[in-house]
Amino acid sequence: MANTKSAQKQNRQSIKRRARNAAGTSALRTEVRKFRETLEGSDAAKTATDLKGAIKAINKAASKGLIHKAQASRRISRLSKAAHAKSAAAAK
Repeated sequence: MANTKSAQKQNRQSIKRRARNAAGTSALRTEVRKFRETLEGSDAAKTATDLKGAIKAINKAASKGLIHKAQASRRISRLSKAAHAKSAAAAK
């Protein structure tokens, strides 16, 4: 346990930050998982909607500092590539 008042305050702050980061990371994972599950289906409109939601969640996580901006860009690129490949395969 922390001995000084400043150390106790720092401990309280880190607990709050950890909870906030865990919630944001969980929300990000949920949106990406929803998109991947929709991608397995055949509904193109729902896939596009879920892709927008996943991109929004990724950008939000990057702006909050949960993930690095390069990682956010890479994730968006990979999800978009997967969605495009699925729609191109369906068009054939």
